[in-house]
Amino acid sequence: MINKTKFNVFSQSVLAVCVVAVALTADICRSVAWAEPLQPKAATAATKQFNAKLYKSLPFADRQDFDFATRGFIGRPKSLVIKDAKGNVVWDMESYAFIRDEKKAPDTVNPSLWRNAQLCKHAGLYKVIDRVFQVRGYDLSNITFVQGDKGWIVFDPLISAETAKAAYDLVTEHLGKKPVLAVIYSHSHVDHYGGVRGVVDEADVKAGKVKIIAPDEFMEHAISENVTAGNAMSRRAIYMYGALLPRGEKGGVNGGLGMTTSTGTAGVIEPTDIVTKTGQEITVDGVKMVFQMTPGTEAPAEMNTYFPQFKGLWMAENCSATLHNLYTLRGAQVRDGKKWASFIDEAIDLYGKESEVVFQSHHWPRWGNAIIIDYMKKQRDAYKYIHDQAVRLLNHGYTSTEIAEMLELPPEIGNVWFNRGYYGSVKHDAKAVYQRYMGWYDANPANLDPLPSEPAAKKFLEYMGGAKAVIARASKDFERGEYRWVAQVMNQVVFADPDNEEARKLCADALEQLGYQAESGPWRSVYLQGAFELRNGVPSAGGINTASPDTIKAMPPHMVFDYLAVRLNGPKAVGKKIVLNVDFIDLKEQYALILENGVLNYSHGKQEDKADATIKLSKATLDAIQLKEATIEQKIESGDVKITGKKEVFEEFLGLLDTFPFWFNIVTP
Repeated sequence: MINKTKFNVFSQSVLAVCVVAVALTADICRSVAWAEPLQPKAATAATKQFNAKLYKSLPFADRQDFDFATRGFIGRPKSLVIKDAKGNVVWDMESYAFIRDEKKAPDTVNPSLWRNAQLCKHAGLYKVIDRVFQVRGYDLSNITFVQGDKGWIVFDPLISAETAKAAYDLVTEHLGKKPVLAVIYSHSHVDHYGGVRGVVDEADVKAGKVKIIAPDEFMEHAISENVTAGNAMSRRAIYMYGALLPRGEKGGVNGGLGMTTSTGTAGVIEPTDIVTKTGQEITVDGVKMVFQMTPGTEAPAEMNTYFPQFKGLWMAENCSATLHNLYTLRGAQVRDGKKWASFIDEAIDLYGKESEVVFQSHHWPRWGNAIIIDYMKKQRDAYKYIHDQAVRLLNHGYTSTEIAEMLELPPEIGNVWFNRGYYGSVKHDAKAVYQRYMGWYDANPANLDPLPSEPAAKKFLEYMGGAKAVIARASKDFERGEYRWVAQVMNQVVFADPDNEEARKLCADALEQLGYQAESGPWRSVYLQGAFELRNGVPSAGGINTASPDTIKAMPPHMVFDYLAVRLNGPKAVGKKIVLNVDFIDLKEQYALILENGVLNYSHGKQEDKADATIKLSKATLDAIQLKEATIEQKIESGDVKITGKKEVFEEFLGLLDTFPFWFNIVTP
């Protein structure tokens, strides 16, 4: 009999593999609870002063965005709360009722971020231009409906099937019932494809009644992005998106790209048509679409679309009403700001002169050719400026931290609303450029091999006269509003003495004020989540749903084996040699797994004659095990899994695989 616990390490591997951080963050803790958590505090005088200054430095009298965000409004439900089949709320715009257009920003929210929240809170069905409609405020992203001769072409069907269906129902209510004849995935992030099953039936796709159109390599990146470091990315995403923060003036206010993420059922249907080159044309139901490939910009697989009939330009997520991320705080490979700027520039050259409206997968459209060109040029130049100036400064010898402190966008591009850092920020984008070119090392030998955080903190504390003296000094700095320094130095005390409640509370107080001052939605969430965990501890439970069934079923076997190699505990595996054959009978594909030298390698298309064991199963059987539809023992008993050879060696192999703890510490050692 195979050890059930050990096999679960294997059978659950893909559940940890296919982490889609944007979807996960709001999904992670429907049931997490603390016993009367400590409440957030009020804004200090220094924070009030900091936020008040923004009213003088930014053009709050400019209300054009409010005109654009409300233009073409058709209708919305009286109460925008969407539930799944079990009655769980997966989307709740009513929780943001405290954000009103006429209300001035509270002291605990950066006024610029508050303004963005006011705009993003506008929800419902909107007419963009003749035959082009958007439903906004039903998820983090927008869903767009383009009217063909007989039905709809849908662009980017949100994160969840439930929110996408609700949006489709709203369109049907106001514009009449029409079938969806095509779905366009603009790029490989889940908020742009996850709700596809809410608008189409896969049977219709397979029957050729519905097209699914996507950029080249879409499926590869939709599945693989965040795989290798998925567990850590997902834990960090809790901070970035503020999933646990209560909605309110001292908590969750706005995510930058939209209010937050939905928590319904995410899926994917494999594309039927792939766009491979710029200028490629596809006509669906009388609607001509011209595509522009933009790989390596906001996503590794992404494309813009031009509609010559409507003189409308769809910019996917390459333009939006915020400075975007060159590096996302949940952790990911750095994006190329130079390439991003070049593709915006190409879009201007290809389609700019003819465009009368530009719209995208987040925020609101913009109308008028002069306004469109100004918008696109200034977004282009924001990414180009950050890239070029960060490279200039690094060539002067400045470090990542120094560059982030020095670099500011010029007023002509930095003080326009659509370039404000609601999602990305100049500071962490500048650091991303440094990282892309120079990596982690700043060339100072003292930083080549520093002590890890915990032992370093203990030495710092010893040199600084002990915790009591440091807290006393930091308390005075807190009163002066020096929150960045207080957070930094209290972090040292907490890492040296994690049980020091006074230090934890003071660090939390400093992080909280930084959150209240943050213009970026993710920065606010990161600060406030850090304060929350310092005060209340790290959560240990929650409804984690790291991957959809569609994603798991779409994974090729080699991705599973790649991840198992990451899971292998190298030190425990040293000195061992294990050879396993895996035969996927339905795919007619064979793999050989070879563990030696503390490393797991695999080969595709051959079997090892001297394997310790051979496992025969179908990919569908593996999917069923990973989706918890059946256990390995049940599948062995039914004959769906056959293991020959040394079963005990297979068990030994499974015992060498790490299971990653999700709720690891971040603000404490």
